[in-house]
Amino acid sequence: MWFFNRKKNKRLYIVHGWGGQPHSNWFPWLKKQAENIGFTAEIPRMPDSSNPDMNDWLLHLYDEIKHLDEDTYLVGHSLGSMAILRYLEAVPETPRAGGIILVAGFCDSINVPEIKSFFNTPLDYEKVKSTANKIVVINSNDDPWVPIHQGENLREKIGAELIMLPHAGHINDTYGFHELPIAYEKLKELSGGSR
Repeated sequence: MWFFNRKKNKRLYIVHGWGGQPHSNWFPWLKKQAENIGFTAEIPRMPDSSNPDMNDWLLHLYDEIKHLDEDTYLVGHSLGSMAILRYLEAVPETPRAGGIILVAGFCDSINVPEIKSFFNTPLDYEKVKSTANKIVVINSNDDPWVPIHQGENLREKIGAELIMLPHAGHINDTYGFHELPIAYEKLKELSGGSR
């Protein structure tokens, strides 16, 4: 019958960081690129992004991401990356997510008091690894917020592929990033390309 040949719809969630907004940086561009290859894409507006609380952000992600499975892809920027890691740590046992891309990501405290609630407990790296098929980290060698060792820590602790961009700052619009082709290329790679 015809329905046996239907492809499942892939879903993308792009999670902004501290002080971020869904319409900022390269987020709308990546959303559009993903939709062009058949994804359903969302950029949730995280609650009180200027004064983020981990529990509020996790509850919001639970509300937004209705079903985590191999057709779910998550992209986070800065604190959005840590929110995704905490989300993966907390979800019940489920099929693994199709792929995760963390941009300007970190897994240890970067000594910013406003985001300390995300670091009250150590991250369960083994649980995170068990909930995603593949994790890619895209960091910069001169990020003023995220030290270079943070990307290296993610590579070592969760087995992520690390891509280090030269002189890209915080990989946001302040540094000229209104598009992020490397994230799009990795999304296509993780999801098996366009359809």
